Amino acid sequence: MFTNNPFAALTEVLPANAMQIYLALMVLAVVTGTLFDIIHKGSAKFFFESWRKSKSKGAVQVGGAEMVSIAVKTGLVDVLTSGEFCNARRRIAHLLTMYGFVIYVIATAIMVYAYPTSASPAPAVLPLLWWIGGLMVCLGGYWFWFFIRVDVAAEGGSPFRVMRADLFILSLLASVTLGLIWAFLQTKGSSGAGVVFGLYIGATTVLFGSVPWSKFAHMFFKPAAAFEKRVSKANGTADNLPTQTRDDPEQQKRHSMELLRDAPMDMGLGIKREAPRHY
Repeated sequence: MFTNNPFAALTEVLPANAMQIYLALMVLAVVTGTLFDIIHKGSAKFFFESWRKSKSKGAVQVGGAEMVSIAVKTGLVDVLTSGEFCNARRRIAHLLTMYGFVIYVIATAIMVYAYPTSASPAPAVLPLLWWIGGLMVCLGGYWFWFFIRVDVAAEGGSPFRVMRADLFILSLLASVTLGLIWAFLQTKGSSGAGVVFGLYIGATTVLFGSVPWSKFAHMFFKPAAAFEKRVSKANGTADNLPTQTRDDPEQQKRHSMELLRDAPMDMGLGIKREAPRHY
């Protein structure tokens, strides 16, 4: 099960290039959706205007070598290790989901385009990586959804309360979960595999087709925003950003404890305050 290319068997009921065309359409949907999101929300305009102001008002001129160093730090800390998350559980869940999704998507693309039929069997490592990536997404995603979300963990809200902002994570979890279930049923020769495959395609279409209305495009904005933040700190502007002192985790912790110490323990409701959780 873990070493069989689940997409190769589809050629028995679908044209050999059907999944290739579908994946190309999903890539197109992500590109056009992201561009629409940038234009509609003015994200690019805001970024470049902020960048121009930062350069013109900066008290310190940032040289080319330092700019490269900042870019490397942004990639290593903010992108590859999600350094913006102070909460360890949230950070681990995010990294599991992010790297799992990357592995899952890359393995899918290679199997669909390089090994589309049973006549060209994929190396056993590719389906195995596909399963590992999918399970990582499920582990990180469901952990976040049921135990780490702010409104659930800190505010006591129901984990089944759904808002528009949840479109990305829910469609991602639905797509990957249904994909794994479909692959399992197909391997077992179950008659329900076709139905689950249809649901899998539907959830995947929602995931990639809803970019303008979900948080999918944020993965492209966050590196640019993190880079600008580091440059703003380096040149001395740090416009509308937290101060250097508050960015120190230890200083943040002491500041939070001071607020907790000074605040009344009984807020007039007869309920004792609990220590805050920081996200």
